[in-house]
Amino acid sequence: MKDFKEKVVVITGGATGIGFGLAKRFGQEGAIVRIAGLRENRLQEAVQILEKQGVTASYQICDVCKEEDLIALEKATRTLYGSVDVLVNNAGIGGVRKSIFDISQSEIMDTLNVNYLGVWNGIRVFGKQMNVAGTPCAIYNVGSENSFFNAVINAPYVSGKYAILGLTKALRDESPDFMEVGIIIPGFVFTEIGPEKFMKGGMSPDEFADRLLPQMKAGQFYLVGHSYNIVRITEEYEEVKAAFEKYAPRYEGDEKYDIKTLNERFINKKKT
Repeated sequence: MKDFKEKVVVITGGATGIGFGLAKRFGQEGAIVRIAGLRENRLQEAVQILEKQGVTASYQICDVCKEEDLIALEKATRTLYGSVDVLVNNAGIGGVRKSIFDISQSEIMDTLNVNYLGVWNGIRVFGKQMNVAGTPCAIYNVGSENSFFNAVINAPYVSGKYAILGLTKALRDESPDFMEVGIIIPGFVFTEIGPEKFMKGGMSPDEFADRLLPQMKAGQFYLVGHSYNIVRITEEYEEVKAAFEKYAPRYEGDEKYDIKTLNERFINKKKT
């Protein structure tokens, strides 16, 4: 979206960290900001700061693991402001850090329910209404550098962030022309997701948000901010490339096993 002036922006996990950094930055662009989260005191504090900066802002308590909470958030926002133009699925947790071999299924799901299914819930609830409205809109999902390579030893967190990349690509493939889709790829940002003594070494949320807005205006799918990430991503790509070159090198006609090529042929055949 080239202009966020008077657009209604909903941000889950919007009271702190990247969510709050984006709330302030959208507000500077003239957007109406609606933040959601679980801690009412932090939501109230955030809205007070936004309003002092001249931003039209409000909040609602919302657990992204609960579909009914997101339905209530979407309906209340439309009632207040008439529409929802932008959704930022930002809510997330660090979860329990344990070895793959020692962590329980319930601990795994505690993380995935928020970081992965919570994003999908937001897409389903808000995306359906955006489709019905048929007006220019955008959905941004917060992934991570961990969507591309393992930056931390935390299997549930990393797995969820890898899944966000696949989910957001699928959303892009299915979204109508009037809906922009993007994945936000934070690197090391100072948020409350980990211990303060460690996290304070990260980029400030405000600096990260400043880097994101121009990319959103340009309609970028990959919304990036940490330049060194490309070194790690390239390492991952080169490892995969080397495996293919050695054990499954290209040959003439090898596209006969490419499922994407076959699907495209099938779809085109149905159209004719």
